[in-house]
Amino acid sequence: MGLEGSTSTKRVLYAAIAANLGILVAKLIATAMTGSSAMLSEAIHSLVNTGNGGLLLLGLRLSGRPSDESHPFGYGKELYFWTMVVALAVFALGGGASIYEGIEHVLHPRTIEHVRVTYAVLGCSAAFEGYSLWVAFREFGKLRGSVPFFKAIQQSKDPASFTVLFEDSTAVLGVLIAFLATVLTQLFGWRILDGSASILIGLLLMFVAALLGAKTKALLIGEGLDRQALHHVREIAQQVPGVVRLEYPFTTFFGPHDALLTMTVQFRRGFSSSDVEKTIDKIEGLIHAEYPAIKHIFLEVDTVSKGMVEGTEDPTASPQKGVEAIFDPLSDVHQTQYEAAGSFSD
Repeated sequence: MGLEGSTSTKRVLYAAIAANLGILVAKLIATAMTGSSAMLSEAIHSLVNTGNGGLLLLGLRLSGRPSDESHPFGYGKELYFWTMVVALAVFALGGGASIYEGIEHVLHPRTIEHVRVTYAVLGCSAAFEGYSLWVAFREFGKLRGSVPFFKAIQQSKDPASFTVLFEDSTAVLGVLIAFLATVLTQLFGWRILDGSASILIGLLLMFVAALLGAKTKALLIGEGLDRQALHHVREIAQQVPGVVRLEYPFTTFFGPHDALLTMTVQFRRGFSSSDVEKTIDKIEGLIHAEYPAIKHIFLEVDTVSKGMVEGTEDPTASPQKGVEAIFDPLSDVHQTQYEAAGSFSD
């Protein structure tokens, strides 16, 4: 799933970059010929989107580096960082520049020249942006499966995939706004509409950047699986023979397809150390089979007394917390966590 998702995301990004580069050149030529503020805002929009595609590709490449001593869980959050940079770029460069340019043209309106050129460029832009948006929707549809669209965006841990969706959707709306402003200006001579359209495009960009930034912030600070998936994880572990009780699982994502799960497991009395090890292996295997993105699983034994672990159960011994029962928490904590944990890789 990780490789498939990465390949699909790259395909979307390449399509978006190619479309934005072509549109950027056309819009810049049209801006120079017509003097349209809305067209200039669209050119800025395309320039920002092109750069953002490059930043997301950089984030994908850096996030794929293998784990090392300084980053034991890998570099997956590189993608989240660069997506946040993209959100800031859309907000400041795209939205801010468009609003500034729009205000200038509202205060000092200009007559749009060579209107046919404007219409031709807007038509080409709609075609290119529409194609890029179609590719983004198609690839995202493959990743989300049967999950409803908006719920899939909410649950997605791959910001690169829905960032292109946001940007392309905004680009198509921006082209529509610029087209309507041009038509109304030509029909009624309302030159102020050209600058107003630029301001509206800028506000739209800022709104999308705010949504993207909020989602990326949640991923950066440690977003985990949704509630439904966490309940399912508990159900999977609960069905394994010997498991008596499970505490609430905790998860966090280190990248789009790299998550950590930690959960406390209570076994029935009479389990030997080998029974515990085999059961933990089974729980880990079942969870990973259902959720391949969970590559690091740490299960803490909760109520196995020392006698049970050693295979010499003392019926008079009271249950103890596994951390205390299996090892001295001040000396062997890392060693025991390693023995009771699993790590998977594609």
